[in-house]
Amino acid sequence: MSLSLIVEAVADTIMALPLDRVTDNYSHKTPVLLSLGCYDSQRSSYTSGYFLSRTKEKPMNKPSLLLQFADFMRHHRLPDTFLNTIGEYYLPLAQWIENHRPLNRTWIIGLNGAQGTGKSTLSGLLKIILEESFNCNTAIISLDDLYLPRADRRALAQSVHPLLQTRGVPGTHDTQLGKNILYQLSHLKAGQTLSLPRFDKACDEPLAKDKWETFIGPADIVIFEGWCMGSSAESEDALAQPINELEKQEDKQGLWRHYVNDKLQTSYKELFAYNDLLIMLKAPNFESIHRWRWQQEQKLAATITTNNALKQGTQLMDEKGITRFIQHYERLTRHNLAQLPEQADILLTLNEDHTIANVRYKESAHKAPLADSERRE
Repeated sequence: MSLSLIVEAVADTIMALPLDRVTDNYSHKTPVLLSLGCYDSQRSSYTSGYFLSRTKEKPMNKPSLLLQFADFMRHHRLPDTFLNTIGEYYLPLAQWIENHRPLNRTWIIGLNGAQGTGKSTLSGLLKIILEESFNCNTAIISLDDLYLPRADRRALAQSVHPLLQTRGVPGTHDTQLGKNILYQLSHLKAGQTLSLPRFDKACDEPLAKDKWETFIGPADIVIFEGWCMGSSAESEDALAQPINELEKQEDKQGLWRHYVNDKLQTSYKELFAYNDLLIMLKAPNFESIHRWRWQQEQKLAATITTNNALKQGTQLMDEKGITRFIQHYERLTRHNLAQLPEQADILLTLNEDHTIANVRYKESAHKAPLADSERRE
């Protein structure tokens, strides 16, 4: 039986019965209910499990939460077994966030993960859990949503280096827009709205402003995710030699990699300073990232085809194109894999098959917030 059918059947049955008639019969069909803290087989009743809110009393609609998980997993083509990952890792992480977040201001959580590591999956599910279980209003912003339009990147390609035509590396984002959005989210009052930018990767262009997502304040949590989130600049010595065929053939003088490095030292350092906390999804190696990125492109193609044939202007890549594309990210990705695990406040280490091997929480896992004078629009 599929996950969605199990969850729907269990939810419908549970919601139709008084608690004293909910028995052990359901736990063997959906063992994940135990890890979700939704069902206590010893007491034959719901428990609060991980869902312990410090602020607001709200009856937890656990079947509704499970249905949201099922819908999310179906939409993102995740296997049924991923529900176990949610129970073992994502729910405790959401509870940790609820336990540690400040109650009088917005908490901005930076999420680093190379391409294909599951940043969007983790962000989306954390939002569901935090909002459904803790009344914790959560906004998601991606570095990808800050990419410059093709025309702007074309201008950079002409004035600085041709490789800047390709989106992705530091220097191809609108960092000022990012700082403005984070500042406004941090000061958003109840009932106030803010349009959050979105980027259409298939068309390689930002969405029109009238299609941006509307967020209603306040923002208790902001998840700010990106492949180079929290990255630091490399040393001059590290930039001296090319590390792949792309750099060897197309950046012989090192102008492109020096430009990227300079941006990390300046505008991106200012942008990343908004983060109160850094979570890292650490891939086992760069070769895994290459493979996962190709899988991600195949998912994108399937989604577009399912939703209505291919959009006009859609820009999808074949495997050869992905190989060249990911070399744009290789230098900084390898640097992050070496440097960021020790710097991250929360580290989720991944296996080759995308599953989580382990998680590590630092004892002092958050810093003092920026003062308003430092958080300028």
